[in-house]
Amino acid sequence: MPRLARAVVCRELNKPVVVEAITVDAPLRGEVTVKLGACGVCHSDLSATNGTIPMPPPLVLGHEAAGEVVEVGQGVADLALGDHVVSSFIYMCGKCRFCSAGRPVLCLEQGKALTTLPDGTLRTKDSKGAPLSVFSGCGVMAEYATLHVDNLVRIDPTIPFDRAALVGCAVTTGVGAVFNTAKVAPGSSVAVIGCGGVGLNVVQGARIAGAARIVAIDSVQAKLEMAAKLGATESLLAKPGEDFAKPLKKLTGGGPDYAFECVGSGELAAAAYRAIRRGGLAVVVGVAKPGDLTSVRTMTLPFEEKTLTGSYFGSCVPRVDFPRMLGLYLGGQLKLDELITKRYSIEEAPQAFADLESGRNARGVIVF
Repeated sequence: MPRLARAVVCRELNKPVVVEAITVDAPLRGEVTVKLGACGVCHSDLSATNGTIPMPPPLVLGHEAAGEVVEVGQGVADLALGDHVVSSFIYMCGKCRFCSAGRPVLCLEQGKALTTLPDGTLRTKDSKGAPLSVFSGCGVMAEYATLHVDNLVRIDPTIPFDRAALVGCAVTTGVGAVFNTAKVAPGSSVAVIGCGGVGLNVVQGARIAGAARIVAIDSVQAKLEMAAKLGATESLLAKPGEDFAKPLKKLTGGGPDYAFECVGSGELAAAAYRAIRRGGLAVVVGVAKPGDLTSVRTMTLPFEEKTLTGSYFGSCVPRVDFPRMLGLYLGGQLKLDELITKRYSIEEAPQAFADLESGRNARGVIVF
């Protein structure tokens, strides 16, 4: 039987999100229904509401969530009733060349169904019976959601849902960029451009990796203070449009070994590349608008052996990295409690998005 639920929906681009009643269909083969406990309010959700990420409305938002399995479809062997799970906005088919090579973030199947389940169909409808698209196969900013099992990862049930949810995007994207993409070396120097939810996790990923110097860069002093609590050793307050490359090179004696761009700006990505030392690595983590471009001096590529690369979802393997991140949390190395600036009820979702856009939160979490 379909389940009634409240959900956060984008009805129109560049308009506030709305909270409305939806129905969630029972799971089909290979699917389960999850009763959500918490969902992070991520900048990617905001990007979907303003068209930066092209997911046309009406769209049930949410991709960073944790909850409990309450119904299991046919053919499901890996999950059972009562299991605690975290959603993964990366669909892991397990069969394509990238999944087979251990790089599911590049799965060839995920792009085929960005706003539906993997089979191209939907399990959510509005109060009038019209189908609703779902963010990246998830749509978990709702009390219930039906997902394919390949978009879910089982976790330790002792971890509170609001903490566990964060590994579904922000934590894994940031820490994974350090561990998996850059493979930051102990004793190295790291710069983090943009200290929002993802950037703060790059900071603490660099701390856990043993970086000797971690320079946080942002235009908001409060975010730099948050970064210091999570492991930044130094900071640069850079106004919007201000070139931080020269002061960063001066501060670090020729440039950091690694620079992570966590905003989503072609200009900032270019500045990160300019700032790194010879042989350094600049990693673009933020998602820029489709038409944004990054320009670098081509001569520096052979003569300085610098590298500019991207990191999608921390180059992670969700079934490996989600438990790994939560293990670091349980061991006291990864700080999740400190990341949650504010908890919201689902009715307060419009305020949660407004707070996100204004830069007030490290991470806001909707608790159901």
